[in-house]
Amino acid sequence: MAKSYLLTDEQLELQKLAREFMEKEIKPYAAEWDEKGEYPAAAIRKGMDVGFHLMGIPEEYGGMGLDNVTSYIIREELAKGDAGYSVSIGANGLGFTPLVLAGNEKQKQLLADIVIPGALTAFCLTEAQGGSDAVNSRTTAVKDREEYVINGAKAFITNGGVAGLYTVFAMTDREKGARGMSAFMVEAGRPGLSAGKEENKMGIRSSNTTEVVFDNVRVPADHLIGKEGEGFKIAMQTLDRTRPASCAGAVGIAQRAIDECVKYAQERVVFGKPISKFQGISFMIADMEIQTQAARQLALYACRLLDNGIIDSVVASAAKTFGGDNAMRVATDAVQVLGGFGYSREYPVEKLMRDAKIYQLFEGTNQVQRLVIAGNLMK
Repeated sequence: MAKSYLLTDEQLELQKLAREFMEKEIKPYAAEWDEKGEYPAAAIRKGMDVGFHLMGIPEEYGGMGLDNVTSYIIREELAKGDAGYSVSIGANGLGFTPLVLAGNEKQKQLLADIVIPGALTAFCLTEAQGGSDAVNSRTTAVKDREEYVINGAKAFITNGGVAGLYTVFAMTDREKGARGMSAFMVEAGRPGLSAGKEENKMGIRSSNTTEVVFDNVRVPADHLIGKEGEGFKIAMQTLDRTRPASCAGAVGIAQRAIDECVKYAQERVVFGKPISKFQGISFMIADMEIQTQAARQLALYACRLLDNGIIDSVVASAAKTFGGDNAMRVATDAVQVLGGFGYSREYPVEKLMRDAKIYQLFEGTNQVQRLVIAGNLMK
């Protein structure tokens, strides 16, 4: 288990709270949820009772109002217990950040009224044909007097089938490209809003991931977030702010893999001694620790920049890319350390390997992150 230095008393208390919650309420059941592909609604509710879904919501609206560093600390603990659970809770920040950034007071209060009592949000940007090419959106929002009528479908949406509030990005003027995208808040239960098929995923199987369909969904004009044409800008500003804390999931997976390897290497005896005594194994675990320490510090640096009002897309994308690549590498090495047992579902590392892969894909693939980094460097 990684040691914690330079944390405040509050951060240490919240870290302990999250760790103990995961040990008691989540880790004993995570393998079963993974096997069944089951969304653990009751366990999510328990996490809401603790307040995990309110980490980034400002205190004046009833949230915890935590800074990015503190949110990161909690989310790493959640991911060590179960990455799918962490994604379900963490995606709340992705869904409500557009409203915190660009919403008016009435919209923020509506957000609070829905989410605070115990609801999740969903960030509806990705579409099946576009993927990371967000501007290639076919979802439209047409103004009809005092309403907008939304039509289209979003793909791979975390919390798509269980959210109480959806942040939806749709084209109000296709001819303007990125400047023709707008953002809307859409409450669950509006006629024409439905969840499509739930994805049968490789990893993070306890999170709910679905298509979200909009069939002539009408929302009041005052549900437009910001102004018409600002949707793409709001989406990118949101991702710049959420990527650093989301790196916590990747680091949490890597740390859990290291913890499992250390435990196994000390217990597994071959040729008359624990495999931890063999340099081939011990050096592999040491390299896992080195890279994970680096991933954690890069993510925390990105979080500290945000907490000081510094938005640096290069740092955010670097943290996301390095963290995701490291999680996949470390989890794969963990399977190697455990050998045949690592390949078996009797031990948790094969699940960690499957869970890790998504961190190279969502919120912009790591190839897209490299485009962001290179594009900024070449300006």
